[in-house]
Amino acid sequence: MSRLRIRHVTGFQYLGEAKASYNEARMLPASTETQFVLSSHLRIEPNSGAHEYLDYWGTRVSSFEVLQPHTELSLSATSLIEVRGTPHLPHDLSWADLETAAARSAEFVEQLEQTPLTEPPAEVAALAADVVAATNAPCDAALRICEEIGDRVSYLRGVTNVKSTAAEAWEAKAGVCQDIAHITLGALRSAGIPARYVSGYLHPKPTAELRETVTGESHAWVEYFCGSWSGYDPTNLIDIGERHVVVGHGRDYNDVPPLRGVYGGSGASKLFVTVEITREA
Repeated sequence: MSRLRIRHVTGFQYLGEAKASYNEARMLPASTETQFVLSSHLRIEPNSGAHEYLDYWGTRVSSFEVLQPHTELSLSATSLIEVRGTPHLPHDLSWADLETAAARSAEFVEQLEQTPLTEPPAEVAALAADVVAATNAPCDAALRICEEIGDRVSYLRGVTNVKSTAAEAWEAKAGVCQDIAHITLGALRSAGIPARYVSGYLHPKPTAELRETVTGESHAWVEYFCGSWSGYDPTNLIDIGERHVVVGHGRDYNDVPPLRGVYGGSGASKLFVTVEITREA
């Protein structure tokens, strides 16, 4: 088990002046079977009260509005979380059993449908089909698909943007964690395996000393269902462990952006982001 303190600062700088803005933030983790939130707080500047609720996918949302003129909107989310590893549990679920289980629950049906961001190109669907043909069980196939995608797509900034699709990132064979997660989701879903997008944080330094603060970033990975939900980080080709902190789930990035909003005013806006992570135990 590890104890991580995360400070995530983000917001918008307006080139003109925003007369008012209306926003949603998904920056605070929730307690799950693998993590326990000891404390969490969201500070908004200009000062604004937030309405908090769980969205359709179970993610904590802070909804707020700033009705006074402002040239910058800044959010600072601070959380202290205890995290433990999530080993892959053995399952003897057959493909027929998976198909039956997936059809019985809206949760699984929705995570089998492709989205515009995850729709796989023919080459990715063929890769997934080849893996299925070479393995005996859904769990084995799912893990192998994750490994194959992660091995074939390089992590590289500047190649894609927040609106890039899985097909575009696959063509470049490069992208960021969001893109690699989208390609993996498309492959898993094309094979008949329910899969969901996970938004969160990853401590980037496994050898960090206690109380050492390092620069981190928001991260994305996938979870797939093959008897129970299992997670894998295809960007780093690692299982989900004590360095991963879950913030939310969805069908793709569009369901769990850290900050989304609209504003009234003149001029464009510029996003800023910093993440600091400290291992405390």
